Amino acid sequence: MSRVNVSWIIAVLAVELATLSAARAHSCHEVKTAFQVRQIGQLKWVPETPATDVDLSMCKHAGPSCCTRRMEESYRAAVLRDTTQNIRAYSFELKYLISAHADAFQDTFQSLISFSQNHLTSLFETTYSSLMSSISPHIVCLFTDLSRFLQGTGNVSVETAVNCFFDSLFPLVHTRIVNPGMAASIDADTSDGNQLGDCLRMTRQDVNPFGSYPKAMAKELAEALRAGRVLSLALGVGLEVMNITETAELSKECTRALVRMQYCSHCRGLTLIRACSGYCLNVMRGCLASLSELHNPWRQYVTVLQDLSHMVAGAHNLELALLGIRGQVEEAILYAQLHGPRLTATVDKVCGHSSNASSSTVGTFPPTSVTPPPANISQDVPGADTIGMLAHIHREFTAYISRYKSFFAILPETLCEAEMGVDELTCWSGDDVVKSYTARMVGNGVRAQRQNPEVKVRSVDPVLMDVKNKLELFNMEIQEVMPGVGHRESWDDRGSGESSGDCDDEDGCEGSGESVASTPPKEEDVSKTAEKVSFHNSSITRNNPSSDASLSTASFIIIILALGLQWPFI
Repeated sequence: MSRVNVSWIIAVLAVELATLSAARAHSCHEVKTAFQVRQIGQLKWVPETPATDVDLSMCKHAGPSCCTRRMEESYRAAVLRDTTQNIRAYSFELKYLISAHADAFQDTFQSLISFSQNHLTSLFETTYSSLMSSISPHIVCLFTDLSRFLQGTGNVSVETAVNCFFDSLFPLVHTRIVNPGMAASIDADTSDGNQLGDCLRMTRQDVNPFGSYPKAMAKELAEALRAGRVLSLALGVGLEVMNITETAELSKECTRALVRMQYCSHCRGLTLIRACSGYCLNVMRGCLASLSELHNPWRQYVTVLQDLSHMVAGAHNLELALLGIRGQVEEAILYAQLHGPRLTATVDKVCGHSSNASSSTVGTFPPTSVTPPPANISQDVPGADTIGMLAHIHREFTAYISRYKSFFAILPETLCEAEMGVDELTCWSGDDVVKSYTARMVGNGVRAQRQNPEVKVRSVDPVLMDVKNKLELFNMEIQEVMPGVGHRESWDDRGSGESSGDCDDEDGCEGSGESVASTPPKEEDVSKTAEKVSFHNSSITRNNPSSDASLSTASFIIIILALGLQWPFI
C-alpha cells in the first residue's frame, strides 16, 4: 500500500473520530444515565444537549453545561441524603458495638446475681435448713437490691441492703442456732416474741453478733458493684452520644461544597472522574468540623470505659465479690456460734428477754456444731457456667472499643477513602480536571477551618457543642468519683503510639499519649444515696472515701473452693 493511501486512511479516521467526539460533546446522555442510576431525580429535568445560557448557582461554568437549576437542587438533596447515610453507616458499627456489649455486660451481671442468690440459698437449704423458710424472703430482697444497684435504677445503697439482710438474719441465728430453745417464743405470735425479734433487729449493729463479716461483705460488694454500675451508666452515655451525632445536620455551605465536589463535573459530561483526595478531605473536614470537636472528650471517654471494664472483670473482681457472699454469710454465722455465750449475755442486757424465758432452756444449749457442706455443692447450683464469662466480654470489648478512640477525628478520611477520594492520574478539583490538588490542606476542628479554601464554617453546631461539653463534664465527674479512671491509655494498647488525628496545633487537637499513673479507687460510703451518673444533668452524688480494702478470709476461701471445683475463672 502506498504512503498516499495510508495518509488518506489516517485522515479519514481522524475526521470520523472528531465527528464522534463532537457529537458526544453535544449530548447529555451519560449525565442522564448517571442521574437515573444514582436516583437523583426525574429524567425529564436533564437536557438532551448542553446549553450555554443556564443560570446556575453552584456549578457555574463559562462553557456549555448539561445541568439546570432544577438539577442543582436535586444534586443538593442527593448529597445531603447520601452523606448523612454514609455517616450513619459508619456510626452504626460503633453504636452497635456499645449497645451489644452493654447488653452483654448487663446480662452477665444479672446471671451472676442469680447464681450468687442460688448459691446462698443452697447454704441454708443444706446447712441451716431450720432458717430457710424465714430467711428466704430476705435473700430475695438482698439480691433484688443488688440487681437494682447494678442496673443503676432507683436510689439503692449496697451497704443498706447488706445491713438489712444481717439485721433480719440475727434474730433467726440467735434463737434457732445459738439458743435453739428460744425459737418457740419467736415463732409464737406473742408480744414477747415480737419485742425480742424487733430488739435484735434494731440492735444488731451495736451487739455485733457477726463480727467484721457484714462490714467486709458490704465493702467488697460496694467497690465491685459500683464499678459495674458506673460502667452500665457510662455505656448508656455512649449510646446517647451516638444517637445525637448521627443525626447532626449539614450546613448549607457544606451541601454546596459537596455538590461542587461530587456533581459539578457531571455538568461537563465528566461522570466517572472522582474528587482529588486532598480536595475531598478539605470539604469533609469543613462539613464535619463541629463533629471533629468531639475527638478529645470521646478519646478520654473510651479510656474511661476500658478502665471501668477492667475494674469490673480484672482479676474477676465482680465475680469474686458476688461469689463471696455465701462464704461471708457462713463465716458470720459460725462467728455467732463460736461467741454464743458472750452474745447471749449481751442480748440479755440489751433486750432483757432471757429473764422472761424458761431458765431450763436459756443458756443450757451449747453452740450447735455445723457440718460443712459437701465440696461439690456449687456444681449443682444453676448458672455455674456463667463464671468466667465476664472476663471474656471484657477482653472482647476493650479490644474492639480501642479501635474507635479516634472515630470522630478520622471520620472525614474514612468517608473520603471509602466513597470519594481516589488517587488517579487525574482528578476533579471542584473547578477543573487536574493532575493533583494544590490548595492548602486544613486540619480537623472548627478553628482550623478558618483557612479552608472549600467550605466556609460560619459557626459551630450548638447541639454538638452541647454534647461535647456534657461529655467533658461526664469524664471529669467520673474521675472525681473514681480517681485514676480515664487518666491513662487503655489496658490493651498502652504505648501503641496511636495518633490523635491529622490536626494543626491551632485546632485544639492535642495528643493524648501520656500515661498517667493509676490511683486505686477509694471506697465510698454506700449507705448514702447511690451514685447517679446522668448524661442529661451530668450529676454524680459523691460519697465519703476511706481506705482501700483487701480480700477477706471468706473471699480467699471462695477462691480456693472455686479452684478446687475447677470453675473457669481464668
